[in-house]
Amino acid sequence: MLIGAALLFSTGGAAIKATSITSWQTAGFRSAVAAAALWLFVRESRALGQWRVWAVGIAYASCLVLFVHATKLTTSANAIFLQSAAPAWMLLLGPLLLKESVRRSDLLYAATLAGGMSLFFAGVQDPQSTAPDPFRGNVYGLLSSIAWAFTLAGLRWMAAHAQPGAALATVTAGNLLAFAFCLPSALPVTSFATQDALLVLYLGFVQIGAAYWLLTRGMRSVPAFESSTLLLLEPVANPIWTWFFHAERTGPFAILGGLVILAATFTKTWLSRRKN
Repeated sequence: MLIGAALLFSTGGAAIKATSITSWQTAGFRSAVAAAALWLFVRESRALGQWRVWAVGIAYASCLVLFVHATKLTTSANAIFLQSAAPAWMLLLGPLLLKESVRRSDLLYAATLAGGMSLFFAGVQDPQSTAPDPFRGNVYGLLSSIAWAFTLAGLRWMAAHAQPGAALATVTAGNLLAFAFCLPSALPVTSFATQDALLVLYLGFVQIGAAYWLLTRGMRSVPAFESSTLLLLEPVANPIWTWFFHAERTGPFAILGGLVILAATFTKTWLSRRKN
């Protein structure tokens, strides 16, 4: 289930790039479908009466919208690897928002992630048909990682208050907020081909809805270290799908930066498991 979830998540880049509609339309309509899918098929996602769900949902909605903008403008590899560096921001947010202590090893980990992120800006690729504005897309990807860090911090904050169903409800709330935020900029819809409709349905029902269903079920039976390791398949597979379907090229600096982020994340998770 976790491998399935990671693979479904990883198809987002290729599917988003295959749409001919704008970033606002892709993000908004995808989120509308995802919210409907989760509401219909996942009972835990309907616990929307908790105010904390909507507070954290704002951060998640920002992440969703920024990620689509990043994917439309830069390469899939850049967008997903920059978002994968969110734990670096988490180490800054933890002491501020959650009163968590920071160890020396955490600072080393954050510095390594920051170094990996800097490589995406050190050697910005030339534009290509699937990545027309790499630098601006990289900026959106960086902002997306910050929004994802706020989302992760918010989920940990809610977990401390033991609110049942809060995580999946936050996903639903975030998608509803993303749709509402994107709608003014998504209208009017002057062109919406059959391919766009099918891709939006796939992104909402399968790439988000089905993936989160698999994720929550799979994590019930798999230890944290194994879960984290299996989910690293998402940033690895994401650019492969985009290369296969769109022949998108990833620059050497981006590949190196992605390897640094993945290696640091795996090492940090492995060391944390040994200490526990």
